[in-house]
Amino acid sequence: MLVKTFTLIFLCLSFILRLVFLIWNFSEVDHGVLGFSSIILIGLFYDLGTVSFFGAVAALYFMAMPKKFIGTYVDRILCYLGFAVGLLIIYFSFFAEITFWSEFHRRFNFIAVDYLIYTYEVVKNINESYPLPLLIGGILVGVGVTIYFVEKGGIFQKTFKSKHSFKKRILPATIVLGIMLCFTLFVKNEYAEISENRYNNELAKAGIYSFFAAFRNNELNYSEFYRTEKNEEAFLKVNENLREGQEKRFEPSLSIRRFVKNEGQEKKPNVIFICIESLSAKYLGTFGNRENLTPTLDSLMQVGISFDNLFATGTRTVRGMEAITLSIPPTPGRSIVKRPKNQNLFTIGEVFKSKGYSRTFFYGGDGYFDNMDKYFSGNGFDIVDRGRGFLPDGDIVTTRKNIEDDEVTFENAWGVCDEDIYRKVIKESDIYAASGRPFFNFIMTTSNHKPFTYPSGKIDIPSGSGRNGGIKYTDFAIHEFLMEAKKKPWFDTTVFVFMADHCGSSAGRWELDVANYRIPALIVNLKGIKNKHVDKLCSQIDIFPTLFAQLGWDYESNLFGKDIFKITKKDERAFIGNYRKLGLLKSDGLMVLGDQKTANFYHWDTSDNSLDPLPLNNKFLKETISYFQVADYLYNNHGLTVKMNP
Repeated sequence: MLVKTFTLIFLCLSFILRLVFLIWNFSEVDHGVLGFSSIILIGLFYDLGTVSFFGAVAALYFMAMPKKFIGTYVDRILCYLGFAVGLLIIYFSFFAEITFWSEFHRRFNFIAVDYLIYTYEVVKNINESYPLPLLIGGILVGVGVTIYFVEKGGIFQKTFKSKHSFKKRILPATIVLGIMLCFTLFVKNEYAEISENRYNNELAKAGIYSFFAAFRNNELNYSEFYRTEKNEEAFLKVNENLREGQEKRFEPSLSIRRFVKNEGQEKKPNVIFICIESLSAKYLGTFGNRENLTPTLDSLMQVGISFDNLFATGTRTVRGMEAITLSIPPTPGRSIVKRPKNQNLFTIGEVFKSKGYSRTFFYGGDGYFDNMDKYFSGNGFDIVDRGRGFLPDGDIVTTRKNIEDDEVTFENAWGVCDEDIYRKVIKESDIYAASGRPFFNFIMTTSNHKPFTYPSGKIDIPSGSGRNGGIKYTDFAIHEFLMEAKKKPWFDTTVFVFMADHCGSSAGRWELDVANYRIPALIVNLKGIKNKHVDKLCSQIDIFPTLFAQLGWDYESNLFGKDIFKITKKDERAFIGNYRKLGLLKSDGLMVLGDQKTANFYHWDTSDNSLDPLPLNNKFLKETISYFQVADYLYNNHGLTVKMNP
């Protein structure tokens, strides 16, 4: 009886909320009979699915409760408490939906999910925008009043007096659980979008269900949420910026495909790329740190090519992997590494493949984490990782090797220590070298990640004592790796590339905290190239196009990155972003695109990292829009694939 009452309350409140939104945007809604009926019927369908999740919890409780305990003191407390918590959730969510709709005119989406990440800013904004104590008090009063009337109606007493046998209880419980499972496994939020009118589609959805659907598919539609240009104009602008010398452009026009020509004799050394977890530039002595955490990397920067003004595109490992492999500016929402349509893409691996290289992705942890194995395998890389017995069925379409137990000396939740993964790289590189085929190895490290644990006795900072220890051990492991690699016959014909995936922390008070995107990058052991310190403003996406140029490679390209040495002063730029904000940095000017089609232009003060607002620069704005719009368009229209669509 209590479950039925809760369901009825939820359905009534949800209907009222849908009606409020309908009246709110009545002039925008399709007023036809079919339009109205679809809103009501589809809305009811999703409301039933949403409330089934609440009902499933209650059904399991009532089904599991022994008959003799029904109506006891403990049972009464749990029922009142569970009912109150359920009401609190739905009342709070309905209030939150009203505030969200007032700003975005949409049901919950990834922006709402993203708000959980930026708790401080959101809570502060709500507190400044609404009388929060009064609203919270109102929600609590509403819960209390509802319980009072439910109690007065005798619903609780009927529930406590119900002495149905287990057989009678199992049927309704099975129905509720079945509905919940169907919605979990088979129903997608976008199934509500049957109308060409966006408001009709949004009204048909259920807020709570949309919120959790965004967790599973946290993407933002660029054209809906961000400023745009005509596609033809955006592509024209980007292609103008990408053109180097006499490059041959490919058709169609809505493409960035081109044939890149580089000077010099073609060289084919082995390439080992080490993607270092969470290494901000500020931790290196080269960038002013005085704690001597990175003696190895600091020394390498004095013998190789170091890029001293390079910025990561995002704030997570998968965003760094996206930027490095696809050489692409960030797109809103989650990284392409974790999104659909992320296989058979034109990555840097395709350039290596065209030159006869093998390609392998090494990871010290479980590669299913963050969809890494599936992404790299789906784009032609063999996999070497620490499976720990987990083998995703069908996700790996290339060769996969496991880091076996006897190859592990230290391991934490994230994976094996850096020394262990490097030993595996050495072992596999011996095999590749013996085949006579050049190899490209992409290694993702894990030791410089919380909890910052590593083998004892390696450095003078105790394991697990903080980030400084993780950084110093990471640097130590790189030294040990290079010392071991030098013993190998393939060392002299191997180029080593080092770059962080993102900074240790990207949070800050500014819309985009520019300094917290600065990362180290360097190329070592490239024959015929003397030490260079490159201070040009550049991006993560530029490192491999720069390496290809240094190797004298001519190749087909579908990459946004450019040879840093050919970038002129006026064309220097870097892309930075988070899930919602997309920024283009040029010199000390930063243009930031936000959802709700906002655009803000700032002067970046490098002395204190502050952002001072400036009037919009239309030329700068158009260039910024063009880059991000083209990146999003190519992803959504199969423009990133290996082969062009006919």
